[in-house]
Amino acid sequence: MSYVTTKDGTRIFFKDWGTGQPVVFSHGWPLDADAWDPQMLFLVQKGYRVIAHDRRGHGRSDQTSTGNDMDTYADDLAAVLDALDVKGAMLVAIPRAAAKWRITSAATARSASPRSC
Repeated sequence: MSYVTTKDGTRIFFKDWGTGQPVVFSHGWPLDADAWDPQMLFLVQKGYRVIAHDRRGHGRSDQTSTGNDMDTYADDLAAVLDALDVKGAMLVAIPRAAAKWRITSAATARSASPRSC
C-alpha cells in the first residue's frame, strides 16, 4: 500500500494508477478512495493517470484526533500531489458542502490546474 506522511506525521493512503494526464479524485464523508474505483478503472484504460486518496480519519489513512478540518484536508491532498509531482491535473470532487470547495481551490492552487466538471 502507498502512503504519504504529512508534516504533522499523519499517514495518508493513496492510489496512483496509469500514465498520462493526471485526474485526481477527492471523496466526501463517509467515503474513501475505493468509491472512485469504477471511474478510475475507466479513465486508466483511456490513458489517464488516476489518483485518489483516503482523507485522514477515513479508510486506510491514519485516524487522528486533530486536523479534521477543511484546511488540513487541503494540506493533506497537497502533500499527496507534491509527493507524486502531479502537474496539470483535473480534480474531481463530490461537493458535500460549500467548504469542500476549499479543498479543491487549495489543492489546485498548489499543484494542479483548475477545471470545472
